[in-house]
Amino acid sequence: MNTEHICFKKVDYDLNGLLHYIDIGDIGLPDIQRPFVWPNTKVRDLFDSMYRGFPVGYLLFWSNTGQNGTRGIGLDDKQHVVPNLLIVDGQQRLTSLYAVFRGKKVLDNDYRERKIEIAFNPVEGKFEVSDAAIRRDPEWFPNVSDLWAKYNTSYSAIKSYLSNLLSHRAVTEEEEKQIEHSIDRLFDLQRYPFTALEISSTVDEEAVSDIFVRINSQGAKLNQSDFILTLLSVFWDEGRVELENFCRQSYRPPKPGEPPSSFNYFIQPHPGELLRVAVAIGFFRGKLRSVYQVLRGKDPETEEYLSGLRNRQFEILKQAQSQTLSLTSWHRFFTSLVGVGFRGSEMINSNITLLYAYAMYLIGKNRFHVPDWELEKLTGRWYVASTLLSRYIGSFESVMDSDLRRWKDCRSAGEFVESIESIITNTLTQDFWEISLSDALGSSSAMNPQYFTYIASLNKLNAPVLFSNKRISDLLDPALNPNRKPLERHHLYPRAWLERNGVKEINQINQVANFALLEWPDNLSISDAPPKEYVPLLRSRFSPEEWNRMCELHALPEGWENMNYQEFLVQRRKLIAAVIKRAFMEL
Repeated sequence: MNTEHICFKKVDYDLNGLLHYIDIGDIGLPDIQRPFVWPNTKVRDLFDSMYRGFPVGYLLFWSNTGQNGTRGIGLDDKQHVVPNLLIVDGQQRLTSLYAVFRGKKVLDNDYRERKIEIAFNPVEGKFEVSDAAIRRDPEWFPNVSDLWAKYNTSYSAIKSYLSNLLSHRAVTEEEEKQIEHSIDRLFDLQRYPFTALEISSTVDEEAVSDIFVRINSQGAKLNQSDFILTLLSVFWDEGRVELENFCRQSYRPPKPGEPPSSFNYFIQPHPGELLRVAVAIGFFRGKLRSVYQVLRGKDPETEEYLSGLRNRQFEILKQAQSQTLSLTSWHRFFTSLVGVGFRGSEMINSNITLLYAYAMYLIGKNRFHVPDWELEKLTGRWYVASTLLSRYIGSFESVMDSDLRRWKDCRSAGEFVESIESIITNTLTQDFWEISLSDALGSSSAMNPQYFTYIASLNKLNAPVLFSNKRISDLLDPALNPNRKPLERHHLYPRAWLERNGVKEINQINQVANFALLEWPDNLSISDAPPKEYVPLLRSRFSPEEWNRMCELHALPEGWENMNYQEFLVQRRKLIAAVIKRAFMEL
C-alpha cells in the first residue's frame, strides 16, 4: 500500500510515560476539545476495565508546531509552555487518569474545581466511587490517588493495608494472597499500554477539526452544537472562551467588588445552548446541521469550501454572539419573565423554550428596535404562550426554523410585533382555553408546563398562598435560601386517604389538579385528613371575602371539600385554565 498520503503514524506508550509527558507539559489539550471530565462513575469504569486488562481505545494526537490556544491538563503550571503533542481524541480518558494518578484537581461540568476520588477494595478486586461509608471501611483504599502518593512500591502498600485490616478483623491466608495479588495488579496499571495515532504537524487546523468531527460522529457522542464549537476553537478561539466564561459565571453570584456577571436564577446554560441563540439571531436558522457547513465556508451552489466565505460567515456569528452575551440584554430578558410571574429555575420546564424566547427578544431588540417597554411585554406573552403550547418540545428545530423565516421576512418593528401576536392569537384559540388546556392539565408529571404557568399566573395575580395571608410571589423568591422550602406541593385530597378509598393509580393521585402550594406547617398539620375534615378548621381563619377570593384564585370549586374526587379533578382543571387565561389577558 502506498502510504505517502497517510497523515498519521502509530506510536505506543505506557500510562506512566503519558502521565510524565502531561506533567512536564509535552502533551497538552487544544481548544478543539470539550473541556469537561467524565462523571466519577465513568472514571471508575475506566479503571475497572484497565484493571481487568481490557482495551480502552486508542488516543489521537496532533504533532504541534506552536499552536496558540492550547492548555495543559489539570490546573497547575507546566514546565513546557507549548506542548509538543495536542490531544484530539481521548482527552476525557487522559484527564481522568491524570487527575486520579496525580491527585490533581480538574474542572467539572459546573465549572467547579474538584478531585476525582476512586476507591479500591483489594479483597474483592473492585473499584467504586468513594463515599462516607467506604472511607470508614478498612477493607477499602478510599482514594487510590493517596495510594500512589504515599507508597513507592506495592510491597509497602500491601504491608500497610494488611496491618490496618488486621487491627479490625482476622485475615485468612487465602485473603492475604488475594490482597497481595490485587495491589500488585493495581500498581501495574502504571504500565498499562496505550496506542496513539499522531497526526503530522503538516496537517492544518481545519483538517484536524474535520478529523475530530468525523471520528466522534461515528459514535454519535457529539451533537451539532459540539461540531460548531469545534470550529470556533479552530477559527475563533476567543469566541469559544467568551461562551465558556459567560456560562461559568452564571453558576454563582458575583462577590462584593466583582463586576456584574451572567448569574441569574433561571438558567445556567452550556456553551452549546447559547450557541443556538447566536445561530438563530445571526443566520435565522433553528437547525444547526446546515450551519456547520456554512461556517466552514461551503458554497451552497458549487459545494466548494471558500476561506473568504468562511470569514464572512464568522463575522456574522461574532456579531450575533456579541448580542447574545450582552449582560444588559440577558438580564432585561429575565425581567420579562419575572413580569409574567416566573421566578426561577424551578418553574422552567424547558431550557430550549426559554432560550428561544431570548432569541426572539434579541431579534426584536437588535434587528427591529422594538421599544423596550413593548418588547418586554411581548416577550413575556410569547414565553407564556410557548410554554403553554409546549411549542419547542419535540421537533423544536423545525418549528424554530419556521418561526425564524417568518420573522426574517418582516420589514419593520410593527410587522415583527404583529407576526408574534398573530402566532399567539392563532394558537391560543377559544378551543385551546376551554378544551385543550384543561386536557393538558390532566397530567401527573411534576414538570407539567401548564402547571408551572398556573403558578406564574398566581404570582401575576398577586394571589395569597392557599390557607395563608402571605403572597405566593414572596415565598417563591429564589433569593430566599431557608433550611426548608417555605412552600410545598400538597395533595388537596391526601394520597393515603385516596388509597384507603379505592383510588390507587398514581397518575390519578398525583394529578396536577390535586395539588396546591401550602406553607409547610399547614402541610404537616393537614397530614392525611380528607378536605371535608380540615377545610372547616382552616376556613375559620379568614373572613368570607378573603376565603372566597382565595378559593377563586386557587381554582377551588364551590363545595369542593365534599365533592366526588373525579368530579373535583374535572371541575378544578377547568377553573385552573380560567385562572391562567385571566392572568394572560392582563399581560
